[in-house]
Amino acid sequence: MSAPGAGTVVQPASFAFTPENLERAKKIIAKYPAGRQASAVLPLLDLAQRQHENWLPRAAMDYVAGLLDMASIRVYEVATFYSMFNLEPVGKWFFQICTTTPCWLRGSDQVVKACEKKLGVHVGETSGDGLFTLKEVECLGACVNAPIIQVNDDFYEDLDGPTTEKLIDDLRAGRVPSRGSVAGRTNSAPTGGPQVLKTVPERYSWTLEPPPAAPAGSDD
Repeated sequence: MSAPGAGTVVQPASFAFTPENLERAKKIIAKYPAGRQASAVLPLLDLAQRQHENWLPRAAMDYVAGLLDMASIRVYEVATFYSMFNLEPVGKWFFQICTTTPCWLRGSDQVVKACEKKLGVHVGETSGDGLFTLKEVECLGACVNAPIIQVNDDFYEDLDGPTTEKLIDDLRAGRVPSRGSVAGRTNSAPTGGPQVLKTVPERYSWTLEPPPAAPAGSDD
């Protein structure tokens, strides 16, 4: 197995955690018993990616391997297995567009088309200004609010073509919209709010009564 990113992107010559992130890394490593420090590889790779503009250079993987006393190849195996790790540069706004069945049934095709039209790129590419990267992903786990895009760490839900274009316009202008449903839904409540059981009709009300007393002489 060759090192991730070899021959495809410009790799920095070195990487090291900032003093603040090094302290965070030490606290993470300390959670694991002696001889099990390799278990910290996932959170340390995530920390490294967040420090390095949301992608993992090979130098960062080697650095994490050194901190955890692991062979670099073992860290490469982890980084290439999990789709949460980006092995090449991505835009400031990383769009992960879900196109799994629930999102597709509710119009994710229109969301993808809106992104490609507005940005002039296809899925898997980065816009010319370096601000946006598009990626197609499997289920993000918010099916009831489909279609959905994960933008960096945040979910934007109930999207369609026009609202997707507006999301892009806002981010490009430096306005970060509130995360969650763009249709104004509260959590996963029905569109427009509750439709049933707003009140309990009087005929369905009831009062709990204590159970009858046990007969005299009973052991209960």
